Formats: sequence, structure tokens, C-alpha cells
Amino acid sequence: MQVSFSPADILAIVQPKATRGASTETIRGLAALADAGAGDLTFLGNPKYKSEVAATRASVVLLPIDFVGTPQAGQLFALVENPSAALAQVCARIEQALWPKPAPGVHPTAHVAAGARIAATATVGPLCVVEADAVVGERAHLQAQVFVGRAARIGDDGWLMPGVVLAAECVLGNRVRLQPGVVVGSDGFGYEFVAGRHEKVPQVGTVVIGDDVEIGANSTLDRARFSRTVVGAGTKIDNLVQVAHNVVIGRHCLLCSQVGISGSTTLGDYVVLGGQAGLGGHIAIGKGAKAGGQAGITADVPAGAFVNGTPAMPFQLERRIAVLQQRLPDLFRRVDALEAQLAATKKSSAP
Repeated sequence: MQVSFSPADILAIVQPKATRGASTETIRGLAALADAGAGDLTFLGNPKYKSEVAATRASVVLLPIDFVGTPQAGQLFALVENPSAALAQVCARIEQALWPKPAPGVHPTAHVAAGARIAATATVGPLCVVEADAVVGERAHLQAQVFVGRAARIGDDGWLMPGVVLAAECVLGNRVRLQPGVVVGSDGFGYEFVAGRHEKVPQVGTVVIGDDVEIGANSTLDRARFSRTVVGAGTKIDNLVQVAHNVVIGRHCLLCSQVGISGSTTLGDYVVLGGQAGLGGHIAIGKGAKAGGQAGITADVPAGAFVNGTPAMPFQLERRIAVLQQRLPDLFRRVDALEAQLAATKKSSAP
């Protein structure tokens, strides 16, 4: 990564509430508090690392507005509402510099079918395929080998990275970002057992993804058996997540890596699913509910609940049971000892 920002540039980006100290060092990199040196920007995003601020050698440090401390000579403290969000603003500027979009247009190796509509400000990269009646919105960016199926639609400012598949008639809202290998609109897993055979049930629905959604690498979202599979606006999906047919995901949900959601399950807004959580089909997860990593959810979860374990149960109860499980070996030894003592007592009292 090659970047170059003056301290004044950093302040202009993050708009701090206050500053302490000063630095004239050009910012050339980002680093953790303990690893940073002259020319680095760092931040305190977790109170756990507060003790490392005094020793950091970073030239500019992003800190919460209530931080108490004095910078070293030649060091600038920028006090902001949210240091992690402020760092993200800087990273967004770096991203623009490192991976600028190429000039609008269609690469000579791309195939665009007759009837497809591509905005004049959009970019269609090498070896992409855009089928008939597809729509690619303003400033959308399709990197190499993206497939856009018949009558699919990509909203404005979308970013589809290499190897993305957007199948026929699926819809992306505005500012949707799909990481490499995402598949939107693969067939749902539907079969009926007829006369000794698993007969395929045609999947004739679609997938509709709202504005400002990001989907991680190699995640898959199946088209509906009928009607729609839906992802609400602002939802963020990690890598290697499976969303089955007719699932409805609300707005601003977070789905961590390797989550699997079975068909026709509904997630309310602001749901958070930890890594490898598995959800059965035809259940409802209420607004704001959370599930811990590897939770196995087979029944409805009420709004605001926090569940964990398999089968999933309220988090505090699951933690208590986990602690008690560790005492089971000792409990069995005590029961064995009591049984032996009882048997000896019966034997000694026998006539």
C-alpha cells in the first residue's frame, strides 16, 4: 500500500471535535497502536488497547473525544466520536486511490447482447457477459468475468467483482457491492420424492437485493421457488454464506461467515447471526435478535432475543448449562461413590 497524506489531509477527512499536539510527518501507512511508527496513522477502536496509546510512535492517532492523555513531541491526537468509523473514512479515500475505476465503457472482450441497456457512465470489464434485456445502472462497475443474466438489473453505483454471477431476472439496488465469486440467483434446492425418485421442482422466482447491501466472497443466494428471495437495504453478508430459496432478510442485518439459512425463513431488521449459525426452514427471527457462533436454530426467535448453542436457547441459560457440563465428570464420580456406599450399607445391614 502506497499512500501519502499530510496531517492536515487527515484532519480534513475525519473532521475531529478537537486536536492535541502537532505533526509535520507525511502519513504513509496504517498500523496498530503497538506496531505503528513515524509516518503511520493509528487509532484506538477498542478500550482494551487504551494502555498502548502512551507508547505508540504513530504520527497521528485517532482517539475518542473523552480520551485523557498527552501526545509525544511531533505527534498529533485527533479526538473523534468514533475512531473506527473515522479510520474507515480514511480507508475509503485510500481505496479510491488504490483501485480507481477505469474509464466508462465496454471492454472489447466483453459480450453484450442485443437489447441490453448499459448506462454511458458504467464500466463493463474484460470477458464479461451481459445477456439480453439486462440493465446496468449509472456508474456501475463490472470487473472481469462477471455474468449478468437475461433481464437482470444492476442499480446505480454497483460494484461487481471478478467472477460474480447475477442470474436471469435478479435485481440489485443501488450501491450494492458483490465480492468475488458471489452467485445471486442459483436454483433453490427443491425436490419432490415421486415414484422412488427425487424429481426437481423448477425454481421460477427471483432474488431482489436492496440498496447498500454488501455480499462477501463465494456467498450464494438462491432464487425463489416462486415469488422472491429478498435481502433488505443495508444488510451486510460475510464470505461463504448460504441463503436458500424464499428467504426474506430484513434491513441492516449482519450475517457472519458460513451462516446457512434454510428455505422460507424470515429475518427481521437488525438481526445479527454469528459465524456458522444454522437456521432451519420456515421459521421467523424477530427484529434485533442475535445468535452466537454455531448456534443451531430450529424454532422462532422473538425480537431482541440473544440465543446460543444447539439447539439454540437464551444465551445466559446456555452459558450456565455449559458451565454445569464441565462439572458432569465430578458429578458422576460422586454418584458412583454414593451408590457404592449405599450398596455397602445395605450389605452390612442385611440379616
